[in-house]
Amino acid sequence: MKNVEKYTRQFFPAQGASMKWTEKTYIDHAPDWCSVDLRDGNQALIVPMSLEEKLEFFDMLVKIGFKEIEIGFPAASETEYDFCRTLIENNLIPDDVTIQVLTQSREHIIAKTFEALRGCKNAIVHLYNSTSVAQREQVFRKDKKEIIDIAVSGAVLCAKYRENHVGNIKFEYSPESFTGTEPEFAVEICNAVIDVWKPTPEDKVIINLPVTVQLSMPHVYANQVEYMCEHLNNRENLVISLHPHNDRGCAVADSEMGLLAGADRIEGTLFGNGERTGNVDIITLALNMYSQGVDPELDLSDMPAISELYSRVTRMNVYERQPYSGKLVFAAFSGSHQDAIAKGMKWREEKKCDKWSVPYLPIDPTDIGRVYEADVIRINSQSGKGGIGYILETKFGYDLPKKMRESFGYKVKSISDHKHKELLPDEIFEIFKASYYNIESPVKVCEAHFVQGEEIGATVTLEYMGKKASATNSGNGRLDAVSSAISSYIETEYTINTYSEHALEVGSASQAVSYVEILAADGKSFWGTGVDTDIIKSSINALVSAVNNMLREEK
Repeated sequence: MKNVEKYTRQFFPAQGASMKWTEKTYIDHAPDWCSVDLRDGNQALIVPMSLEEKLEFFDMLVKIGFKEIEIGFPAASETEYDFCRTLIENNLIPDDVTIQVLTQSREHIIAKTFEALRGCKNAIVHLYNSTSVAQREQVFRKDKKEIIDIAVSGAVLCAKYRENHVGNIKFEYSPESFTGTEPEFAVEICNAVIDVWKPTPEDKVIINLPVTVQLSMPHVYANQVEYMCEHLNNRENLVISLHPHNDRGCAVADSEMGLLAGADRIEGTLFGNGERTGNVDIITLALNMYSQGVDPELDLSDMPAISELYSRVTRMNVYERQPYSGKLVFAAFSGSHQDAIAKGMKWREEKKCDKWSVPYLPIDPTDIGRVYEADVIRINSQSGKGGIGYILETKFGYDLPKKMRESFGYKVKSISDHKHKELLPDEIFEIFKASYYNIESPVKVCEAHFVQGEEIGATVTLEYMGKKASATNSGNGRLDAVSSAISSYIETEYTINTYSEHALEVGSASQAVSYVEILAADGKSFWGTGVDTDIIKSSINALVSAVNNMLREEK
């Protein structure tokens, strides 16, 4: 980078901030939330939402639990104005929800704003003007006094128009580009507006401190927020609000540290859509609190549905790795991660844990509508036996022996590697069945009859190499006797090394599953799985499947 010398720091550290916020370690209660998806988020879209799409989005925000929703800038365009009127005239705003509208400090805009709010029961009129050094000098070419005059004249006009409004109107003021404003001047201009509006306990004023452009590290912003909280007039009757953008990728950190520093309210968007790099992602903020045992007071329990509606009406995609909401954020492809998650889930079941502490999963994916098999354990060439075994067990009911999991794991990874793709659970199950399940060629056992003596005798009717025959032999158990009969007939030596069984817990509970490992004469291991309502038949099926795997490899 050749031109670094042309850049300089454009922020102003708050001198004398007490930094008491650094003593806190977590946010202990939900802030007031205000969604700005329908204004800040909408104006950042390549194709802005239609009226019908805005109405659908508004309804979703209400269902999620937002009590304050910024709906637009009604004086800016007929589309914005019509949306505001549609909500009001069709009684679409619940009594416990307050809509918020934006206005500049110009009388005809303020007049149009109040006209748009005619008949509204609860609204916030959000007044703003730019205060940063860059804006003052380059855009408006005004000194500090002239900038204060703009804010104060707007505040006076808002108060004047509120006198004739039937309904509850609250006021909000933003020193736009707060992060590029000297903290002392930000205090001065905010106090001038506060002195006009004279907030009371029943009529609090919102002072919004927007990170219009992110210019500093998050702790610098937190100090600025704390400084404002300590120097604003009538603080007890103010609601300190934050509106972080994400130019430096720190919007969540700005918000969390700002809340620790004394802020009461957050303005942001679902999934962080907004101008340039976006606004703060409210979903991430809320679920960060949730993961620490703090109720965010928003219902995000059906993330797939929220994501679907958002993507459909905004034409924006939710990034696959976006915290909490992305399709892959819970997905573990790594074998060691999968193994840890599977063992963590088993630990929870064994210990009946009431607190969540599963490795690699900061929250329970099912709390936000995700599914373990589809969203957590994902299988590709990087996966391990733990994840593959977890899918077979939880989705299909097959609890493979440890050594068999390892053998099958290598097979699945090899197939994924050659196909250069992820394998879905049903594909994995099909591989499992093709590899181990009730394999009947080249050997098939048609019948087996047993005689009890010092040893168990078995007479087996089988098909081999296209011929049907009968073989008899004995062993120290039924399966061993059948094995001896098969081995003597096909003239191939092997020994049973491992046998296990369990009931099939997914699907028909009346079926038994058996797993058999045999060792060929050279010591090589082969596995088979058998399923049947009869446990003897199930075990014989598993043995025959293992034998057939051995014979197929010999060919």
